[in-house]
Amino acid sequence: MCGVFGVSGHQDAARLAYLGLYALQHRGQESAGIVAVDDAGVARTHRGMGLVSDVFSESVVRSLEGTTAIGHTRYSTAGSSVLVNAQPVLVRYRHGTLALAHNGNLTNAAELRRELVDAGSIFQSTMDSEVLVHLIARSSLEQPEAQIREALSRVEGAYSLLITVGRRLYAVVDARGFRPLMIGKVGDAAVVASESCALDIVGARFVCELDPGSVVLIEGSRVEYLEPLSPKPLRRCVFELVYFSRPDSLIFGESADLFRRNLGRRLAREHPAPGADCVCSVPDSSNAAALGYSEASGIPLEHALIRNHYVGRTFIHPGQAGRLAKVKIKYNPVREVLAGRSVVVVDDSIVRGTTSRGLVAMIRQAGAREVHFRVASPPITGPCYYGIDTPTREELIASTHSVEEIRAFLGVDSLAYLSREGMVRASAGDSDRFCHACFSGEYPTALPSDAAKTRFETEPARTG
Repeated sequence: MCGVFGVSGHQDAARLAYLGLYALQHRGQESAGIVAVDDAGVARTHRGMGLVSDVFSESVVRSLEGTTAIGHTRYSTAGSSVLVNAQPVLVRYRHGTLALAHNGNLTNAAELRRELVDAGSIFQSTMDSEVLVHLIARSSLEQPEAQIREALSRVEGAYSLLITVGRRLYAVVDARGFRPLMIGKVGDAAVVASESCALDIVGARFVCELDPGSVVLIEGSRVEYLEPLSPKPLRRCVFELVYFSRPDSLIFGESADLFRRNLGRRLAREHPAPGADCVCSVPDSSNAAALGYSEASGIPLEHALIRNHYVGRTFIHPGQAGRLAKVKIKYNPVREVLAGRSVVVVDDSIVRGTTSRGLVAMIRQAGAREVHFRVASPPITGPCYYGIDTPTREELIASTHSVEEIRAFLGVDSLAYLSREGMVRASAGDSDRFCHACFSGEYPTALPSDAAKTRFETEPARTG
């Protein structure tokens, strides 16, 4: 999962991109980068490992001159976390400079990469996104728009893209619409962002969310909607609304916060906890769901777990003791709230189960009499191939354990998940539009032949 932000027609484009990336930091913490293009078509870039605040200083932002800029925050799903894989990608080709920022995952990247390598392409990174750059550059067509379209006709999977060719900025969403992309205006300047919260931080007014298959050309303040991509069945990623997007964002035409409250309300109706004394969230991602559960059940909401927001990355030796230590660094219980009480703990999802197990142990140590765990989504039984870095199927606890076995593993008095129907019907829109493959196993595309994140780093050299 990544965040992208673009600006066109603003004298301080890189600064707006920098601010926008701050608002999208939750979408990627491994690396950040900005490419800025000036009126002469000269591109300048800065990329680095770590958070936006680590990568960019005031002097660096000032050095990125230009009226067009695109930025990227990375959470890797293909390629390891190293500087060469940081985005935006920047290359020179026959039409000048080309920069690309990608949110999503290409499911046929391995096959295309092998074909390109066999034809003489030399790859500098292990990202699936670089496949797109090579396809565009190798196109025999004359116009950049036609080259981009030809490249996109060959890829499969999820992509919300920002591409600059000189000062031209293209914004593209794949035909299934897996990942969100918004357009706003700051004065006459146009801005594009993965989420509406990034428009808010730069003072942009919301214009629209791009429809699936949209291809938009932005030059200066002019926004032109080009011929869309060939239509495909709509598949919006439901996990964007369940967990990933910021709660203050509008995603797929609705409020992420209200969607999550609806999840909690439906969870309370499907799986009540009679006799419980209080409801608490696992902060911060399940705050809204816990509020909805409390509203629907009438059980008071308490702040029983406090999250440390200044943790950063922790380097702890693996193993259960290390995992429990990591949980304690991130969370701390409020003993006065928990002692002697029956508590309903609401979380957005359970992945491996190890963090949840550590939390339950911490809550019990704080004196809780009973712990009832409620999950505001169905069991995750399969990996995501469309841009969220979920573990392999074998690592997903719900793919190999029953609900009762997970309950025993977590050490809770009861455990219940929201139904898939309850999840999709929390939406204010059409419940049939979602991709829920990680919950249902109903994948909308052919699955990749090799889904390992580091697949391009371990492939053997081939000789003719």
